[in-house]
Amino acid sequence: MYKDLGIKGRVLMLTLLPTSLLALVLGGYFTWVQQADMQAQLLQRGQMIAEHLAPLAAPALTRGDAVLLERIADHALDQADVRAVSFIGADHRRLAHAGPRMLNESPAGEAGSLTLTSSTEATRFLQPVFERHRNLSAASTSLAEDHLLGWVELEMSHQGTLLRGYRSLLASLLLVAAGLGITALLALRMSRAINDPLRRIKQGVALLKEGRLETRLPPLGSHELDELASGINRMAEALQSAQEEMQHNIDQATEDVRQNLETIEIQNIELDLARKEALEASRIKSEFLANMSHEIRTPLNGILGFTNLLKKSDLTPRQQDYLSTIEKSADNLLGIINEVLDFSKIEAGKLVLENIPFNLRDLVQDTLTILAPSAHEKRLELVSLVYRDTPLQLVGDPMRLKQVLTNLVSNAIKFTREGTIAVRAMLEDDSDDELAQLRISVQDTGIGLSDADVRALFQAFTQADNSLSRQAGGTGLGLVISKRLIEQMGGEIGVSSTPGVGSEFWISLSLPKSLDGSEDAFAPSLGRRLVAVLEPQELTRQALHHQLEDCGLEAADFSSLDALVEEVAARRQGKHPLGLAVIAADSRSLSPEDLARRVWELEELGCKTLVLCPTTEQALYHRVLPESHSQLQAKPVCTRKLQQALSVLVAPRQAAVEPSGPVVSRAPRLLCVDDNPANLLLVQTLLGDMGADVLAVDSGFAALEAVQRERFDLVLMDVQMPGMDGRQATEAIRRWESQQGLDPVPIVALTAHALANEKRALLQGGMDDYLTKPIGERQLAQVVLKWSGLTLGNQGAPRAIHGPHAERALQVLDPEEGLRLAAGKADLAADMLSMLLASLDADRQAIAQAARSGDRTALLERVHRLHGATRYCGVPQLRAACQLSETLIKQNDPEAQHALEELDAAIQRLADVAREEA
Repeated sequence: MYKDLGIKGRVLMLTLLPTSLLALVLGGYFTWVQQADMQAQLLQRGQMIAEHLAPLAAPALTRGDAVLLERIADHALDQADVRAVSFIGADHRRLAHAGPRMLNESPAGEAGSLTLTSSTEATRFLQPVFERHRNLSAASTSLAEDHLLGWVELEMSHQGTLLRGYRSLLASLLLVAAGLGITALLALRMSRAINDPLRRIKQGVALLKEGRLETRLPPLGSHELDELASGINRMAEALQSAQEEMQHNIDQATEDVRQNLETIEIQNIELDLARKEALEASRIKSEFLANMSHEIRTPLNGILGFTNLLKKSDLTPRQQDYLSTIEKSADNLLGIINEVLDFSKIEAGKLVLENIPFNLRDLVQDTLTILAPSAHEKRLELVSLVYRDTPLQLVGDPMRLKQVLTNLVSNAIKFTREGTIAVRAMLEDDSDDELAQLRISVQDTGIGLSDADVRALFQAFTQADNSLSRQAGGTGLGLVISKRLIEQMGGEIGVSSTPGVGSEFWISLSLPKSLDGSEDAFAPSLGRRLVAVLEPQELTRQALHHQLEDCGLEAADFSSLDALVEEVAARRQGKHPLGLAVIAADSRSLSPEDLARRVWELEELGCKTLVLCPTTEQALYHRVLPESHSQLQAKPVCTRKLQQALSVLVAPRQAAVEPSGPVVSRAPRLLCVDDNPANLLLVQTLLGDMGADVLAVDSGFAALEAVQRERFDLVLMDVQMPGMDGRQATEAIRRWESQQGLDPVPIVALTAHALANEKRALLQGGMDDYLTKPIGERQLAQVVLKWSGLTLGNQGAPRAIHGPHAERALQVLDPEEGLRLAAGKADLAADMLSMLLASLDADRQAIAQAARSGDRTALLERVHRLHGATRYCGVPQLRAACQLSETLIKQNDPEAQHALEELDAAIQRLADVAREEA
């Protein structure tokens, strides 16, 4: 509150407050002293009056003269402040009284002295009267003189005293008020003497604030205030001078700005023209990219397509090498085109990301499967580790995420000479129930990067080591595109590297969790089986353990194949036999022939075997394994494929031996439209080889006429054609179908365009699907099956022979097949056949004995053993008989007995043929 007071208020408060306090204290003190003195004087006067009345009343008390006492009492009332007087005899009888009734009670004092009683209104005195009061001049002090004659009662009123005190107090208050008034007047005059100059200063400052810098303050009548006014005047002069200079500068700057605005206006016009030219150039560039995409992809489609067709024909090894080089070069050129187009789309802001559910583990493993051949050519190990707490079902753009991952892994393969490339996917943060914060890393053991290389790594058209650019290839756009894609997804990408040790590229990305489907949708569970694992690479073995555990299996590691076979043999008759084995093999450590012999031994011991090998060596192991389609998988193996393969080994599918053969669907009738003769011939050849009935036309007009002439199951329509292009032809076909009331024929676009929104525009134009050139056989078969429901690839194929007599259509002994199963080694094929023939009699007797005794377990085991032996020899008829018998026995089919008879006959025929050839 003190801070809110002005100078005037502060001066008044500082002046009046001490003065008032001092006046009140002193006035109160002196008034209290005066009151005390007046009270003491009253008591003293009352005592004196009582003492004077005692001698006067003594004679009358002695005589009992009441009249005299009344007269004395009346005269006593004339004294100031005397209210009432009474005379009491020695016998306590009141003899005389004057005045009103006494207010106080009679004092209860001793008879020999004066006593009193006081109240707020009066004081009552009781004075004893003795004999000595009759003679005041006598000096005798005999006992007779102390004889009590009576009492004098006197009551003194306080009203007079109080009245005089009030008067004194009033006078004091008047004096104090007069003093305070005078002090206040002086304080007001003093505050006015201070406040008026300050008010003038305030007004002057306000005028200066409003911009009236010519304002000056006059002398204010005080040395200090005059100095303050002089300082304000000097400040105003400085401000006025600065304002004049600033105004001059503003005028000059305004003139300069006016001239600059004219210049800028001219430049804006020029820039607007340049912007329009740039937009037109961008449009022309986009059209150029679209046209170049079409023009380059169209011949590439023919090159790749006819290269694949030519590779299926009979060629010399050198010609096969030439074709492989052509195919690889075309693929590289296609990759460069895709990177340039992706970079252009990102730069133009036309790249649209999808949001669809996908499985993270399948995406990572599929990426490694695609890149495995290039890694295995350099003898590199590819490993994927998806940690268990990582959510697998996510929502995002799997194609673009796979593109980024493919780029990172392919770069790691390019710049790694030996060692391992590991892809890890882990959960960084799971605080949100709807979002998963993921970290995906690609770690290699390559050449590594320096700090300068890392800084220049994500720049367009640059590579970390330009000296390797010719060796590794590439445009230098891969990492830039990956960075832009990840940033558009809302994530981050980075790298940590040590020269000579390796690099680790990482992606940090938040993706929504998918609520559709479960985390895994595998084949039926394999149960808690124990599987033997042989994998020399530690990290690969760890990943394989992880995958087997996801399949519900328990893995047991072995350091060598010999130890694995010995353990399987030792456990064969135990409670926990080893019925499954997963063996990782490569030609450097295990030859195909040795592997085949060991697999045969494991089959004899009742242990199913799955072999994992590099993609570059699949052909070597494919020849020596009798059932390579179920026993052989390429590394790195996908978890789903691993479980499917193990499920087939544990419970073989029965489709191959069902009584009825597969139903052969009719050949689909297809219309192919393309203005490029090479592309038209390629698609027609691919579809024709797969069994389709194809009509090929080279224009939109011809396509419209063909559709009006006959009905097709599917139309493959090129987009860019002269005259009537694919869009116009599709619109014309849709109009004709609407007019005729016909069901619309599926139309699939074939185009080399790769710009954003192209697919959406085509679908909105009436087309049903979209294929980007170059096109492969699998794409064509899938799209035909999707839109027509008809299957390609089985037309014209001979119907399989099934039933009890099917083995008679097969050869009893096929030396060429035996040589193929022995990897072209005649000695090994002969040894395998000799071992089979040597055991035929014992197997035949054991099968017959088990059949007669009805021991189904022993019968099934013996037939299975014989079946396993036939898969390593060229005995097609006996193998088929064993497979049929084993299947029917497992199914408890009544035809099993007849199949056993056919098996016995097949054994006899093989024995006879072997004796004839010997």
